Amino acid sequence: MIAGPVIAWGMPSGGELLVILAIVLILFGAKRLPELARSLGQAKKEFQKATKDASEEINKLADNDGTNNPNNKTDVRPK
Repeated sequence: MIAGPVIAWGMPSGGELLVILAIVLILFGAKRLPELARSLGQAKKEFQKATKDASEEINKLADNDGTNNPNNKTDVRPK
């Protein structure tokens, strides 16, 4: 019987990060690492911008629920 979890699903510790960095260095080489880091940073920035834009759009739609819309056809109040 195993007394603890076989795999820990958390953030890698210092030693694990060094192993990951060594593998990345071997796979991509020292010359490509800055390019890789730059492209990852740009992708992160674009993802955050898209997330922010989507969140703002959802909030805008939630704030404007159609009650103040003059083109709202579901308004049954007499005019």
